[in-house]
Amino acid sequence: MKQDFLPIVLGSDENAYGTMRLFREAYGVTPLPLCAFRLSSTRHSNIFHPEIIPNLESDDVFPEALLSVLRRESEKYEKLLVIPCSDYYTELLSRFYDRFEGLIANRFISPALLDRFSTKDRFYALCEEYGLDYPKTAIAEKSERESIVENLPFDFPIVVKPENSNALAYLQCSFEGQEKVYFFDTKEQYLTMVRNMNTSGYEGKLILQEFIPGGDDAMRVFNSYSDNSGKVRAMGLGQPVLEYYDPKTAGNYAAILTREDEAIAQKLKGVLEAIGYVGFANFDMKYDSRTGRYMLFEINPRPGRSSFFCRAGGLNMMRALTDDAVYGKEYSCETAKGGALWCNIPKCVVKKYVKSPALRRELSEKKALHTLWLWSDMNVKRFLWLCRYYLSQSRSFKRYYFDKEK
Repeated sequence: MKQDFLPIVLGSDENAYGTMRLFREAYGVTPLPLCAFRLSSTRHSNIFHPEIIPNLESDDVFPEALLSVLRRESEKYEKLLVIPCSDYYTELLSRFYDRFEGLIANRFISPALLDRFSTKDRFYALCEEYGLDYPKTAIAEKSERESIVENLPFDFPIVVKPENSNALAYLQCSFEGQEKVYFFDTKEQYLTMVRNMNTSGYEGKLILQEFIPGGDDAMRVFNSYSDNSGKVRAMGLGQPVLEYYDPKTAGNYAAILTREDEAIAQKLKGVLEAIGYVGFANFDMKYDSRTGRYMLFEINPRPGRSSFFCRAGGLNMMRALTDDAVYGKEYSCETAKGGALWCNIPKCVVKKYVKSPALRRELSEKKALHTLWLWSDMNVKRFLWLCRYYLSQSRSFKRYYFDKEK
């Protein structure tokens, strides 16, 4: 007899590892990870064994490779779920969904809807349409990168980002000082970066924004799952208390406390349902203490890299997906409970670099949930790798950390 379902996870990073953990916890099912190459997060795992498909992220390989896996696995499972853990896999699934012969039980947003927020400038147009707040912004085409800084509608310090820092076009280029997000105090600092970028062949736009006051703990992250009919079934709000500072991962969250804020949660829920969104969504935003409003930065059409923080608050996002797409269950929207702690680095490092006395006291009272630390998936090699990884994070913060409020 066929088994109920198989989750197929696209990727092998910590996002993919956390996603697979959630399925194991909820259903005792071991997902199948597919990836172009194996990243360290799944290395030495006793449980999760990626199937390597070279160049999986390319148009030439992805459709036929995934279809082959789907046909094979459909002989053993009643339903197949596919969960992308990167923007480019989401984009590929959106474009090629009709090629998969109805073998995928969950749905993805259409290319037309994805196009409405695939870059930050398009996302801000969506914010205008639905009354969402976002920072003062200037957008530079490649030819305008240097000249735009002469007439900004806001003052330094500024924040600068590629139009999509997760796109392959940016990830695959290389230049001195390359980061996912930049903070500049002066025009000269900005121009130095731009002139380096101009040697790399990167053609995309740059997004220049006013710096919203506040450190890492002013950030907020919102994750949700919308069912196949577009109804939001699960959502969780988090307050990052520390971000990464290494240039390769700057802007990603290292530690998050779950929070509850009905007003912003319902506002985002309403927008998602109004535009007919399906699947996972991840919003990044910052609380502006000057106005009391949340300033939105972007939406990622996938589970967030740090979305495992929802599990710390008692919400398993993969259960919401499975109950919908596999079992057809209907129930009211579930939310993550406030006051739980998720970390992806040692808790001692978090406490060392969090400046707020109130947050430091709260952290002291919490037991942290870690995505990668799973005792049932521990062996000597993985234990030693995790120890080296956590030690490297301590060294990284010592080298790169700076106070964003100064």
